Amino acid sequence: MKMNGRIIKINRIPVSIIVIIVTCILIYLYGSGEKSAAYNIFTNQNKVNMRKLLIGAIHAAQRGGLEIVEVAQSQDLKERSKGKTDEGANDPYTVADSRSHCVMKQGLLRIFPRIVVISEEDKEICTESSTFDLDPTVLHETAKVTDELVSVHDITIWIDPLDATQEFTEKLYQYVTTMVCVAVKGNPVIGVIHNPFSGQTAWAWLGHSMSEYLETIRLSAATAKQPVITVSRSHAGNAKDLIYAVFGEHSNILTAAGAGYKVLQVIGNNATAYLHSTKIKKWDICAGDAILRTFGGRMTTLDNEVINYGRNESAINARGLLATVSNHEQYIDKIIAYRQATNVKSNQR
Repeated sequence: MKMNGRIIKINRIPVSIIVIIVTCILIYLYGSGEKSAAYNIFTNQNKVNMRKLLIGAIHAAQRGGLEIVEVAQSQDLKERSKGKTDEGANDPYTVADSRSHCVMKQGLLRIFPRIVVISEEDKEICTESSTFDLDPTVLHETAKVTDELVSVHDITIWIDPLDATQEFTEKLYQYVTTMVCVAVKGNPVIGVIHNPFSGQTAWAWLGHSMSEYLETIRLSAATAKQPVITVSRSHAGNAKDLIYAVFGEHSNILTAAGAGYKVLQVIGNNATAYLHSTKIKKWDICAGDAILRTFGGRMTTLDNEVINYGRNESAINARGLLATVSNHEQYIDKIIAYRQATNVKSNQR
């Protein structure tokens, strides 16, 4: 460039440096595709990437599990009672419930701020900020997951920060799980059930992929020679009486705790059905419902109704529960016939 007869050279080095810096920032934020900043800046704010949501759900369940293990190791549960269940049992609450809730819900909302997240412990006030980043390595190498965008208004996340709290206080850790479920238009499509003490994480995305753990337990499951029905250890209600009345007094009943644990028993064929005769919350069952559907199974009320997990629906399923991988109609038809003959209704329990 000439100015007043002199040639002036433009120093291009600063411009090059700026370009390099901006490029590096973009690669970090967008190229990795897993940071919340990139998610918020470079994607349509009305859409959510379901692959990232799956990764976030897995992280949330596992991070909540770490909080639970730390509390267990400290042996300072700070246990108190939330009152009595409908069955008259104590409904305990511990600091592990609180810590798991805070890290799970806050972590998800930081990454997906426009999504509705419903937690069992929503009344809990989180005094400390808890976060985590998305790391795609939580998915195994053969997982078939692709980027799929869904309207944020169609999504509801249900989380149970600590399923089987009673058993947690009794150190029956095999029953304890953290759970995350992603529902789209009320239908459960992503389910995560994580056991903090074994470290096993069962996850499934309906129509896409599932965890290696789920693949393993289903492939290794032996076919049950006769029906085995699992019921709640602490919230059984009259489930056992119903089973004996419908399926005979010699029916095989597997008593267990935790809705997530019982669903995994059905998937692993340790039980052929999971029956619950009283009210149950949707954060207890949504993740298991999603996983069952991935295997072609079903979870319905005892009136054979599909359960809706939409944000505007009640958090309580008051009509009982039947979950199976196969032969659902055979079970439910017998249950409905018996209840009609005895004039029993689910919502009267």
